[in-house]
Amino acid sequence: MTGLRVIVDRSRCSSIGLCESVAPDYFEIGDDAQLILHREEVSPEDERDVREAVRSCPAAALTLIEDSET
Repeated sequence: MTGLRVIVDRSRCSSIGLCESVAPDYFEIGDDAQLILHREEVSPEDERDVREAVRSCPAAALTLIEDSET
């Protein structure tokens, strides 16, 4: 089975919040201005929104990786 996971590079994150506006089920900027990642594994129905969140990140702090289970 193959799936996608989203990874956050917290050293690059600027907490602008574009990811939260595109995929709020996955990303949230907390009261302390730090990114909260609610879900690492991306469901097929959310893939489009999460890909858009990754693309829209001006700090390039988000990465999608493909996992394979054998």
